[in-house]
Amino acid sequence: MNLLSATDRYIARLIAVPLASTLVIAAMLLVLDKMLRLFDFVAAQGGPVSVVWRMLANMLPEYLSLGIPIGLMLGILLAFRRLALSSELDVLRGVGLSPARLLRVPYMFAIALALINFAIVGFIQPYARYAYEGLQYELRSGALGASIKVGEFTNLGKGMTLRIEESRDSGRDLYGIFVRVDQTDGQSLAVTAKQGTFLGTDDPDTIILRLTDGVLVQRPDTLSSPRILSFSGHDLPIDLPKIDTFRGRGDRDRELTLPELVRVGFTDGVDAMTRNEVRANFHFRMVEVAMMLLLPMAALAFAIPPKRSTSALGVFLSIVFIVTYHKINQYAEDMGASGRVDPLLALWLPFILFSALIFWMYHVIAHRPGGQPIGALEALFAKGTKWLSKWFRFGRQKIKHTL
Repeated sequence: MNLLSATDRYIARLIAVPLASTLVIAAMLLVLDKMLRLFDFVAAQGGPVSVVWRMLANMLPEYLSLGIPIGLMLGILLAFRRLALSSELDVLRGVGLSPARLLRVPYMFAIALALINFAIVGFIQPYARYAYEGLQYELRSGALGASIKVGEFTNLGKGMTLRIEESRDSGRDLYGIFVRVDQTDGQSLAVTAKQGTFLGTDDPDTIILRLTDGVLVQRPDTLSSPRILSFSGHDLPIDLPKIDTFRGRGDRDRELTLPELVRVGFTDGVDAMTRNEVRANFHFRMVEVAMMLLLPMAALAFAIPPKRSTSALGVFLSIVFIVTYHKINQYAEDMGASGRVDPLLALWLPFILFSALIFWMYHVIAHRPGGQPIGALEALFAKGTKWLSKWFRFGRQKIKHTL
């Protein structure tokens, strides 16, 4: 037996395309914004470019947790807006399909995406965030390897300075090399070479700089003049600096899964500040996911414009609605974490207020004939649009008259 009617399948197709498109576009915009900053950060730390893609991959769960609610809202909204503008929505309601029945398929999308988002914010995102912080630490400490900058003096290990004129083959082959080594016994060593390359050794803490066609200048304290040696090949060992191991996962509340947040929040002996931070983060994640179950009703209320109108004000207001709710939750999380307000009250009170607003909007659009929950804003928007249109027409006429 087919559980979905032809109408349900039609609504599902209308929702799927804008939902997927919005999700992809939102994720891409967030990734592009972060990618530019990551390139600057990695370049400043002298790390390999490949680490940028690894860091972006670890940020993707966080971006999806933000993009999924927006995609769900706009997917449902644009589908019902299309039905309303083509008068198909009036036909569907005329044949006996109530607004609650029309929301059957949108709620299937909402429940499925809410479960996905719950898995992301509850279990996937904490591990991805920890991996991202680990990559940042390795970049700053040099564990990923620092690129040799052409034309600049670079410190390699203790008491060693390197400068090159040219780099080829992704930094493997170096040309125009100058090296200065300050030894522990007070002696200094300066080397110039035409070409060189780095080689690994059995010791992970030591690498070899193999130099070709150069001159070695050594200045011992016991001699008044330096010793000069020309060579065709010379291996110069480089001791790499010791790198501390990155901290364990869980030092920050964002790196804890939901069960771990619950365990820490109810563990005896945890200080009040840590408990507030953990509880605030737990409730923040829960209210973000819970709101997704109310988005289909909000989307329906924002989607339907006034009769004989094609106003897109509802689309704009829906985005403002989601962003505002997210920002209020972020502020409430900070308030709860600081201990100024109980985290339970700080996070769930805005949820209750926004839920009441959504239920009122849905009641108006679904149960009041001709009801329009954003009718006053639509009227104000229409007047503003007419005023701007007259102002632009007057401006063009004035310009033509002046010419």
